[in-house]
Amino acid sequence: MTNDYLQKQLEYFKSNQDDLVKKYKGKFLVINDQKVQGVYDTEMEAYADAKKKFGLGNFLIQQCFPGQESYTQTFHSRVAFS
Repeated sequence: MTNDYLQKQLEYFKSNQDDLVKKYKGKFLVINDQKVQGVYDTEMEAYADAKKKFGLGNFLIQQCFPGQESYTQTFHSRVAFS
């Protein structure tokens, strides 16, 4: 699968985030083919099951919380470029 595929799964989550949070707040969702394919209490449970069912690179694991912070990360570095 490509990054485009994973991007589509993320777009599905973002488009349906409000409804998904009402149902699954705090859970880890496995999203494949733009559908929630599994709901788990831990990321490791989600990963192990999704890996068996769909193979690596064919699913997105997303923790279900409201807001943009739930699907963005910020990394900080002390490296300076000139």
